[in-house]
Amino acid sequence: MLDYAWLILAFPALGALIIAFFGTRLGRRAVGILAPAMVFLSFAVSVALFMELLRLPAEDRQHELTLWRWMTVAGRGGTFSAPFNVDIALLIDQLSVTMALVVTGVGFLIHVYSAGYMHDDPRHPRYFAFLNLFILMMSTLILANNYLLMFVGWEGVGLASYLLIGFWFEKPSAADAGKKAFIVNRIGDFGLLLAIMIIWTGLGTLQFTEVFKAIQVPGTSEVPGTFAVRAATLLMLLAATGKSAQIPLFVWLPDAMEGPTPVSALIHAATMVTAGVYMIARSAALFDLAPITGEWVAWVGMATAFVAGTIALTQTDLKRILAYSTVSQLGFMFVAVGVGAYAAGIFHLMTHAFFKALLFLSAGSVMHALHGELDIRKMGNLRTKLPVTYWTFLAGAAALAGIPLLSGFFSKDAILFYAFEHAIPLWVAGIITAFITAFYSFRMVFMTFWGQERDKKLFSHAHESPRVMTVPLILLATGAVVAGYVGLPSISAIDHWLEPVFHAGEHAAEGALATGAVAHDFTLEMILLAVSALVALGGAFLAYRAYIADRDLPKRARAAFGPLTGLVENKYYVDEAYNLLIVEPLRALGEWLAATFDKRGLDGAVNGIAGLTGWAGAQVRRLQTGMVGLYALAMLFGAVALAAWLVTR
Repeated sequence: MLDYAWLILAFPALGALIIAFFGTRLGRRAVGILAPAMVFLSFAVSVALFMELLRLPAEDRQHELTLWRWMTVAGRGGTFSAPFNVDIALLIDQLSVTMALVVTGVGFLIHVYSAGYMHDDPRHPRYFAFLNLFILMMSTLILANNYLLMFVGWEGVGLASYLLIGFWFEKPSAADAGKKAFIVNRIGDFGLLLAIMIIWTGLGTLQFTEVFKAIQVPGTSEVPGTFAVRAATLLMLLAATGKSAQIPLFVWLPDAMEGPTPVSALIHAATMVTAGVYMIARSAALFDLAPITGEWVAWVGMATAFVAGTIALTQTDLKRILAYSTVSQLGFMFVAVGVGAYAAGIFHLMTHAFFKALLFLSAGSVMHALHGELDIRKMGNLRTKLPVTYWTFLAGAAALAGIPLLSGFFSKDAILFYAFEHAIPLWVAGIITAFITAFYSFRMVFMTFWGQERDKKLFSHAHESPRVMTVPLILLATGAVVAGYVGLPSISAIDHWLEPVFHAGEHAAEGALATGAVAHDFTLEMILLAVSALVALGGAFLAYRAYIADRDLPKRARAAFGPLTGLVENKYYVDEAYNLLIVEPLRALGEWLAATFDKRGLDGAVNGIAGLTGWAGAQVRRLQTGMVGLYALAMLFGAVALAAWLVTR
């Protein structure tokens, strides 16, 4: 069965091609069935691969499938003496199959939801072609067996996200958001491209398994290409901050809300934004050799988690709250992979895929009920009109908040446990951010679904979404509740499942901490688990006090925090800083170059050549007098001159 892994790519590729060329002829109903069906088939293949790996012993769970030779460049001697060979090949192991299950499983539910949500859109076939393309590129990224093919998928999801974020391109805000996402991600992509070049130059290969073998020298503290490894990991961090929306390149993700809501769920849940986390986890052997880079990863992640969490506290647009929440949760994943707890990072990636996709799709259901309204200040008491949406949204918000026994509780606690073992200040910052997360999660619940309706007209027209939209919500809510049990503390199944992947390339570098590599202190883990539970419940209770029991509390808090409130409400003026320091100077430089070199230089040169040609023509025109005698005399002079030249020569 492992040799049929290519079908995961083939089905969405086929769906994208069929819909792109024949979608308008097939009709909305056929397209709405075909696109989800192709992703479901990819999910079925992923399940089959998972079952096949389960039957194999742990040491045989890595399988490489070469489809064809992509490029071959002969060596030229010196540094580049080795030939450069890259295959179109897939790596099937526990990590890639886990990611494939998440991407195709959650992606399928989002496709089904889209069939109802986008049914009346005039560009219905184009939307589903882009959606299938997105799944194809994300699957390429996670299944590639080498860095160059992974880069193809990396760039592919960037292209697909640009097309989907700016899908409603007639709206200036959507078109601008698509361009912003594309440009910001190019900064990170440049870092990844440089990292790939450095890995090839330093280690002579781009294939994951060969790279990890090249850096394994048991019993030594130095490895071949150590400088290359350190430089490459720093550049990978730059790439990850762009794709996974971390400081300072997180500004594109909140604006991505301009796309259709299912697109927000797809980008923010299980696909594009998790690519940076996956890349670091896949390169665990490299990052274990660069502990300084790991520290940067962890602290960048924690800073992002805190900053984005505080911004989410003050937002009033439901989707933007969820967007900043995504940035914050990605920060937690960075903390995990930064301290070497790669399995914990992937565990939180998996649980986050369920509850964040659920929350975005539930927000879409609220929009559907309220004719596109997203301002939570105009909502209230919607639980009476949208019972299915309410209960599913509540499950997702509780999982996001880390309420005990739900998926987010177990995965976030695992990250905080490893953070505590790594550095107590990191854990303290994580606990504070977890409290903030619980507060804004239930702020959404109480302002949207509880209390009194604030806009009578909107409330009177509210209605529950159709089954094609609510059934995916119920399935995702189930995952948000039960998915965490694969990572129960101390007996974590996902740790044991993923451990061989991260240990396969593990080097005995000082300070490296791989998941499962150290024995757990069970008592300490239970204490930290209890602290996490109290923090989550405390955040939820404070939200209840502020928005249900004592509604004047937010006003008093705003007054108490003073200028800090305005700072957070304006998102720390990050966009304004970008405009002031980067956008406006570059625009001014461009205008100066256009005025100086374009108008005066290029235009002047073109106009000068035209003027010179016109002047020369005017001078030559004087010779055309129309008198035959003069023409004959000129011919005689020419003949005499030619004869004289021939004689003297």
